[in-house]
Amino acid sequence: MTIFLLWLLIPVMFTGSAATPYSYSDFVTKVNTGQVKAVTVDDQGAVSGDLKDGARFTTQIPTALNVGRLDAQLQSNHVQITATRSDGSLGSILISFLPLALLIGLFMWSGRKAQQSLAGGLGGFGRSRAKIIEAERPTTRFGDVAGYDGVKQEISEVVDFLRAPERYAAAGAKPPRGVIMVGPPGTGKTLIARAVAGEAAVPFLSVTGSAFVEMFVGVGASRVRDLFDEARRRAPSIVFIDEIDAIGGRRGGAVTGGNDEREQTLNQLLAEMDGFDQSSGIVVLAATNRPETLDPALLRPGRFDRQVTVPLPNQVERAAILAVHAAGKHLAPDVDLGVIARGTPGFSGADLANLVNEAAINAVRAGRTTIDAHDLDAARDRVLLGRRETSNALLPQERHAVAVHESGHALLATLCEHADPVAKVTILPAGLTLGVTEQLPEAERHLYSESYLADLLAVRLGGRAAELVVFGEGSTGAANDLAAATQIATRMVRDFGLSPALGPVGYSSATSQYLGEDAEEFRRKPYSERTQKIIDEEVARLLSGAEKRAIDLLRAHRGALDRLAAILVEHETIAGDVVGSVLQAERPAVIGLDGIA
Repeated sequence: MTIFLLWLLIPVMFTGSAATPYSYSDFVTKVNTGQVKAVTVDDQGAVSGDLKDGARFTTQIPTALNVGRLDAQLQSNHVQITATRSDGSLGSILISFLPLALLIGLFMWSGRKAQQSLAGGLGGFGRSRAKIIEAERPTTRFGDVAGYDGVKQEISEVVDFLRAPERYAAAGAKPPRGVIMVGPPGTGKTLIARAVAGEAAVPFLSVTGSAFVEMFVGVGASRVRDLFDEARRRAPSIVFIDEIDAIGGRRGGAVTGGNDEREQTLNQLLAEMDGFDQSSGIVVLAATNRPETLDPALLRPGRFDRQVTVPLPNQVERAAILAVHAAGKHLAPDVDLGVIARGTPGFSGADLANLVNEAAINAVRAGRTTIDAHDLDAARDRVLLGRRETSNALLPQERHAVAVHESGHALLATLCEHADPVAKVTILPAGLTLGVTEQLPEAERHLYSESYLADLLAVRLGGRAAELVVFGEGSTGAANDLAAATQIATRMVRDFGLSPALGPVGYSSATSQYLGEDAEEFRRKPYSERTQKIIDEEVARLLSGAEKRAIDLLRAHRGALDRLAAILVEHETIAGDVVGSVLQAERPAVIGLDGIA
């Protein structure tokens, strides 16, 4: 662009102020009227001159005409005449050669960029794509991270080292070289890393694992070198690599081009983490959802000295996280964040943020700016079940069938001693479900007994059992219940050793610790076909026993089943205490029948 502007300005620099072009007739007229003061004529017939009023002009003498009288006219009007030869000026020479110079420069620039790209990723390809957040910018603190007090306490030593490294040197202690955070998605691993940088008040270099991988071999390793060079220049600093499993996977798989590039990148990362001085003030933080896929050389002491687990928040932490996301929003007096936290087991921090946002959207949809308990309850159903399908109206027979099905779940959950209490029962379709029986645990469970799992199987099969008791046949509505019950029974037999036929043997499936089961690994069974036959027989025995137990309980409480189904057909959604009331009203009759028998 600069060269182009110079190209436009060169004629102006060499010709001075702008001149007005005249036709030859106008020029002759001005000569005859005495307005022309002086002219300069070259051998090509080009004329430039000055008028007596100081204005400049240009014109061209037509060589095809007889203009011999022009000289006499100029002399008679006392016009000063100057003749020149068009041997070329500096400006015209530059203008003539400027396009060629531009082309040469363009070819030289293109060749240099191509050489940089092909020379092992130098230049733009080999530069690290790290996002650098300087210490003076607004930063996140530990106070902005709700809950996870144990995690923050464990990782706070990184902050202490960056703030006062001399304390470690005086005690002869070596500071942590690297800390890797593992946990399910959405638990706030990146947020905690930012809080560490904020508390330490040092530059924070953030990059994702996928940013190292390119189609050119060697680019990833070059970017790793550039990242650590940048960290050394800004030391003390924190290098944060998110989703490190993208480059830190186990080595030794199939040798392909992409795999070779990933292994080169990993080798360079291992070398860099071994290469920098521990007293240089560089700490590497990393986060992943798949720690089981990482290379053992990456996790050994001296590289990542600590592995910090960031689990799903418990009930107290969920309440604190909800309070953070509810700050600045108008909550109605009937909103109890503790109740919402109790009703959201298994929710991550990201899920809770989405829950509060969905509740706010629901309030706006209703024309309000205040979020009430109904909005949060509707948002919870939206997150768990999907959008409520108001247009998916059920036929009368289907409504009754769904009411019977959900009544079976609700009654079994109330009758079984170890089952979680019922919170809500609805027959309104949502997402892929036609009805839902929601159970809320009274406390966070970390250990499940065999009695609890047996009751869980009976509750899962309660809907199908109710259909068999009332209609005498099952339906397709129990497909999801059967799949979930089969999975629970399979794990009881195969993983937990709760089968007397198989004995105290556990064949734990190869599953991803935080991302769910890997179907390909699951198919690689570490046992024989005979063992598989025993597992299948035991799973069928557990499911059949749970179904028979559910049918017997519902037959014994058939009156409560019919009344609860009728209430559901009428009201569509009921609270959990209604189920208890229906059973309480039936108990005297049941006791009387038992006494007669």
